[in-house]
Amino acid sequence: MLPTDGVMCFPGQTWEKVLSKVKKAVVFMDDRCSESLHWNGGAALLFEAGARNIKQFSSFEAGGQNEPKAVFVVSTVLKGRTADIIKDIISLSRFQYCVVCTTVPHSLHLLANNVNADLEGNPVFEQFEEKLCEWMGDMNYTSEVMHAPVVFAPLTQHLQLLPAFSDIFPLLEVDLESINEKRPEKKRFGSLMDVDMHSLPPELQIQIKALASALNTLFEFISTREESFSVGPMSRLIAGELANHPRAKNRRKTAPNKASVVFVDRTLDLTGAVGHHGDNLVEKILSVLPQLPGHVTDVQVDMLELTHLKKTTDTKGILAPGCLAQNQSATARLLWETMLVAKQKEAVMEVRRQLVEAASKENLPIKMSLGRVTAEQLCSYVQLFRDSWRALESHSGVLQLGLAAAQALRHPALPCWDSCLAFERLLLQALGDSDLAEVLKQLLPLIKSSESGTGSELSMDDLLVLLVYVYSMAQEACPGGAEEEKQVEKVEKELIGALTLQLTRQTTLSPLLQEITGVSSPEELTVARAHSALENVFETLRGVSHARDHLKQFSSVYTPSDGAHQASYRPLLKQVLEEIFHPDRRECPDVEHMSGGLTDLLKTGFSMFMKVNRPHPSDHPLLFLFLVGGVTPSELRLIHEVVSSHKSGTQVFVMSTRLLRPSDVPHLLFNTDRLKPDIGV
Repeated sequence: MLPTDGVMCFPGQTWEKVLSKVKKAVVFMDDRCSESLHWNGGAALLFEAGARNIKQFSSFEAGGQNEPKAVFVVSTVLKGRTADIIKDIISLSRFQYCVVCTTVPHSLHLLANNVNADLEGNPVFEQFEEKLCEWMGDMNYTSEVMHAPVVFAPLTQHLQLLPAFSDIFPLLEVDLESINEKRPEKKRFGSLMDVDMHSLPPELQIQIKALASALNTLFEFISTREESFSVGPMSRLIAGELANHPRAKNRRKTAPNKASVVFVDRTLDLTGAVGHHGDNLVEKILSVLPQLPGHVTDVQVDMLELTHLKKTTDTKGILAPGCLAQNQSATARLLWETMLVAKQKEAVMEVRRQLVEAASKENLPIKMSLGRVTAEQLCSYVQLFRDSWRALESHSGVLQLGLAAAQALRHPALPCWDSCLAFERLLLQALGDSDLAEVLKQLLPLIKSSESGTGSELSMDDLLVLLVYVYSMAQEACPGGAEEEKQVEKVEKELIGALTLQLTRQTTLSPLLQEITGVSSPEELTVARAHSALENVFETLRGVSHARDHLKQFSSVYTPSDGAHQASYRPLLKQVLEEIFHPDRRECPDVEHMSGGLTDLLKTGFSMFMKVNRPHPSDHPLLFLFLVGGVTPSELRLIHEVVSSHKSGTQVFVMSTRLLRPSDVPHLLFNTDRLKPDIGV
């Protein structure tokens, strides 16, 4: 098998271990594993393998009277809260046979239990097997505990997400301060680039090591030895962990295939992550349609238009929602790939073409119309299918994607997307013409007009997204000195005051505002609490503006106006790829080669006396680009365009922790405990 084919087969392969255990079992699964299963074929996989039922991994669930076997699939460490939930479920059930599959390897269970020695066998798993029998009430019952790396979600042939790590996000200056607080004065780190694995909290160490372990399993499966490269401090830690993975040393000696892995920190360019670029259909679908409960990526598609039911309060929630993950049909899969990477106009045309083709196959009375594609037109095509159950079933994947497109195009929140895009363009030009203090001042009337309900109608959430947009470019667009910093601080105080006033006048709090303030209703929100929460937000934003300080070549994502051309945003990802595929194979100071072992140290020593060719990311026919903290649909197109234009012959696979919508970024910045991810303990 070619390594490229292996990459595509691998996610499904990881589920084989679980599928071999589910016959006649009730399966309890946590959200992160459910999301991986969702993109690998969904619940049908488990039912085809003989599962009786699938339930949420929750203390409020249990097996039935006549269900003696349970399988638990979790993405966490088997202790603390995770162990408590398993115990609760078992004590409410009558199981005689329990299997627990965790995505966290045994070696990391030792680390979680503060055991540094490399012990024989799997003692932590064996102890947990005994506990399972205890909880079932009979030591003669059967229990099994195993590691299954079911963390990969293949969104397309060239894009895989790892939902189990969706909350991993690169560290910022505020996190460096937290790390330094616990260290003696003389041993404090000067920058995030100096931070090493051992100085991180155990939860984050376990997450990073689990991610490296999952990637190592992939490289084992495709018999590949990889060279790791990193851009940014968090990427450096992950690449270093993969390079030094204990099981990787043997693989690298014998593996016949070669690949490069380049890790890139999302925080080095948040402008692209929060920008409302306006030219990608999937970005809009993800932003305006409600998320599937428990999922980070997929959305709910309202299926009512495939029936003759009218939209009333009685019919709300009567039908299971549709979604974007269409694994059953090759046509739907191809349509999804086009929607994800094409420009919006092309994507919408392709949706129409596929609906017309499906209707023609079923001899449905379709009225052809050329010109601009509208949401109403797409809906009218979809509704042709509702009287034929067979046609509905045959084309359900294409119909769900068609409805997703139509519902996004006519969504009432879409004009707000255009407003945000317009403001971003204005701010982009302003950054070149004036200093940061002046640019931030331009946001004050926006906040006041939103507050009074006139003009822009931007929500608090939208304003926070705009602030991230500005701060991610601020440093190089208007570098400024000490005097400028004082001015910026003064305007920041005014902004905090104006935002505090608006926050305390909210009649409802969005989920993001609830997270930031720590209260669930406006009645609980005091002025002091709102003010303090916003001060924390601005402290994080300042860290965002300094995220590229350590970079030499990629230190700017901003091109100022030169009179003939307007100021523009230069995606960091594009700069990195242009550098990797540059025909001169230049050595780039910001793309750091990470590799384990003594031989590399020797090579470095010898290179002082003789010419040694250092590894370069473009050395191999296969390149994995791993974006730590998320990738946007617009960036997927950009990657495709850069790689195609260089005709390098290298196949590029994109991996990331999540598919980003602009609203995800404030959540990851202001409300995620980046130093202590949830490992279920």
